[in-house]
Amino acid sequence: MRKNVLFATALATSLAVLPPLAGAADLTVSAAASLTNAFRELAQSFEAAHPGDKVLLNFAASDALVQQIAKGAPVDVFASADQEAMDKAQALKLVAPGTRRDFASNTVVLVVPVGGRIASLADLKTAGRLTTGNPASVPIGRYTEEALTKAGLWQALQPKFVFGTSVRQSLDYVARGEADAGFLYATDVMAQKDKVKAVLTLPTATPVHYPIAVIANAQQPRLARQFTDYAVSAAGQAILAKYGFGKP
Repeated sequence: MRKNVLFATALATSLAVLPPLAGAADLTVSAAASLTNAFRELAQSFEAAHPGDKVLLNFAASDALVQQIAKGAPVDVFASADQEAMDKAQALKLVAPGTRRDFASNTVVLVVPVGGRIASLADLKTAGRLTTGNPASVPIGRYTEEALTKAGLWQALQPKFVFGTSVRQSLDYVARGEADAGFLYATDVMAQKDKVKAVLTLPTATPVHYPIAVIANAQQPRLARQFTDYAVSAAGQAILAKYGFGKP
């Protein structure tokens, strides 16, 4: 009995000090808030295909993520909700040359709480509070401002807007009934489909395409490239489609 106990103790001790799998690494991915649900599953699938590697996810508005990276945040991959935020990252030389590519698309929709009465852009003139992301720092806000300006409605509706710091904050405003309507991505409706509904699609002059890139000073450049490859692979695209994203 004593020998068995000693053997079990020795085995447990040896397992505790075993080195990690060869090549195992942590990969940090900073992604637009609208990618939250899709990237959580994408990360799990990627980890399953790369035993021992771990994907650490950081979600926020795209511009905020660029600022974090510029200030030295240890990031390997950046996925943006629009080209402008990625352009800013490139202008700051934060992106590894030749790694930028589009991997998903989306649409902008007018969203109301379930049971809400707003059904058209014309109804917004009599609506109370509206919401979308801040155009100065959140891609959904830029898409919304551009589209409503083209429709001749932005100037009249702008005073009604309460701007979110990310698309998910604006989604919460609508879901909680704190806004009568909001301009969000079609994929956001899927995240809280029991509380919100889309009533129309807002045509945007600029296509809603999501770019992804490896960060220039990535700690895991090889794994980062593998992750971006995975996002555009058949397996990655299937996961993104599951959450409502279109092909790039």
